[in-house]
Amino acid sequence: MNVLTGKTLPRRTFLRGCGAALALPYLDAMAPRRRARSGPRRFAVFYTPNGYVQDKWLPVDAGREFTLSPTLEPIAALRHKMTLHTGLDRIKTPGTDGHAQASTCYMSTARPDELSPAGYPLKRTIDQVVADVTGEATAFRSLELSCNAYDDNRESVYFDNISWFGHGHVARSMKDPRRVFRRLFAVEEHRDNASVLDLVLADAKDLRPQLGTRDRAKLGEYLDAVRAVERQIERITGRQDEIRGLELATPPSRADLPREAYIQLMGDLLILALQTDLTRVASLMVGPERWDTPLVYEGLFDKPARHHGWTHEQGNPEIKRELERLDRFQVAQFATLAAKMDAIEEGESTLLDNTVFLLGAGLSSGLLHQCTNLPTLIAGSGGGLFDPAGHVQHAAGTPIANLWLSLARGMGVAAERIGDSTGTLTGWHID
Repeated sequence: MNVLTGKTLPRRTFLRGCGAALALPYLDAMAPRRRARSGPRRFAVFYTPNGYVQDKWLPVDAGREFTLSPTLEPIAALRHKMTLHTGLDRIKTPGTDGHAQASTCYMSTARPDELSPAGYPLKRTIDQVVADVTGEATAFRSLELSCNAYDDNRESVYFDNISWFGHGHVARSMKDPRRVFRRLFAVEEHRDNASVLDLVLADAKDLRPQLGTRDRAKLGEYLDAVRAVERQIERITGRQDEIRGLELATPPSRADLPREAYIQLMGDLLILALQTDLTRVASLMVGPERWDTPLVYEGLFDKPARHHGWTHEQGNPEIKRELERLDRFQVAQFATLAAKMDAIEEGESTLLDNTVFLLGAGLSSGLLHQCTNLPTLIAGSGGGLFDPAGHVQHAAGTPIANLWLSLARGMGVAAERIGDSTGTLTGWHID
């Protein structure tokens, strides 16, 4: 609500220009009178492949003030807004590839006996179940992103996607940040290569007089953030010579960014989509399962790394140490994105407060292809769905479907059971 005029802006207010439309972030002026100011609830997944080195991932104790394990140390600054769940399992179906089943079935709402034609327990994934409800209020029912820098495509669809509408209907992830940006913001190739922000500048100026001082500042910060993403995308073509010098088998255009910059850029696009309420359900697959084409991690390793291969060489202490560094790197990327969400104010809360932002993996140990005690770390509280509780240690054998059922109900899905769930999670408050 505008404190000067007493008027409330519609939640779906847009800045519009020639061939472009940007939905606004949550502003104070959008809050109805006499109601607590907060954004809508969102659900986002940050999926990491190939499991984790277990003795460096698992903490030695539980509770709100648990001791961070070496791999989890990057979350220290935001640990008060995070919950680590251990003891959550998925039953593996024998006779199917462990990695393909890990990515394909991690968020599945199917029971182990509900097999797809390919032999995987695959039905709708939990993100799509939630999107059935949240998608009624947004431009996009869901957003699926991937940081897969490979062009060889030698693996099947089961290794490269985590979101499924149902049997045989994959919600394919997008890997090109330019394509994602154009899809989200309807950006056309304009005659003079003008910035999309230049096209809506006049509309933004018309809107500013309707806003209070606080909202004007937030609008400016938001437009700066969009422009920053544009600048990052423009840098993609700037490192071609360096990439060629790496002599990788198939150096794709998506690898033109350093690994960390690629992940953060795709994460920034995900955050923008949530912030502008273009969608309330999103996923980001950090990398595909099992593919072993080497990837370059600038500043982390001296030579390209083969993530999957390392998981099967953990008996070598040197390789295990390198794998531990890679695990920690992935958690640090998640923590950085969570901190970005927490810096975006939405009334009296933040974007992170109003989001269930989940780091997960379809395997606990890539060495043994185990689907028990799956890595599950949640940042945010989903708009008050629960209180972040530190480390919640569930009874051994608790289905991860119990988490999916808990979250689905909190997001407005009317469901009595999901997959092989036995109920909602205990020891963790769900509103």
